Amino acid sequence: MSEFRKANSDDIYFVTFTVVGWIDVFTNKKYADIIVENLNFYIENQGIEVFTYVIMSNHLHIICRCAKGQKLNSWLRNFKSYTARQLLKSIQNNCHDHREMWMLRLFRKYADKSSQNQDFMFWKKTSHPTKLFSNRVTNQKINYIHNNPVKAGIVDEPYQYVYSSANPSNPVRLTEW
Repeated sequence: MSEFRKANSDDIYFVTFTVVGWIDVFTNKKYADIIVENLNFYIENQGIEVFTYVIMSNHLHIICRCAKGQKLNSWLRNFKSYTARQLLKSIQNNCHDHREMWMLRLFRKYADKSSQNQDFMFWKKTSHPTKLFSNRVTNQKINYIHNNPVKAGIVDEPYQYVYSSANPSNPVRLTEW
């Protein structure tokens, strides 16, 4: 089933955004902060509700819902497009570092394989929106999101990870359940 058909309602969804090639972009705070700024912008200005999230080194997971009348697939497309442009611009502006040059070469390589991208490709095409249809599934996804940094060996407890809704001081303006 296409993402368009799956994510075209006002329901709550679990969504994953993955960087092409699983490139570890968000190990750099300035790039993770671009994601935070954009999530907060969409929360404040577009009515997106984010309940749970985590930003890992090369992907992010969120549980979210769009405002009435808005379509999740449109938000996914806009969010990916805008953040990709911002992140690539920031990486290009910091291209004095070998790591940034390496990342740009890879983003260019992935764009060469895609007819939709001219110069660079940042995000994988699909976001795998999964409708959360029961409390059991929702709780499973929340636990999965919050334990992602623990399983990766970054922190010992979910609340210790800055870029996670498990952290009481996280920077995203969350919607309460």
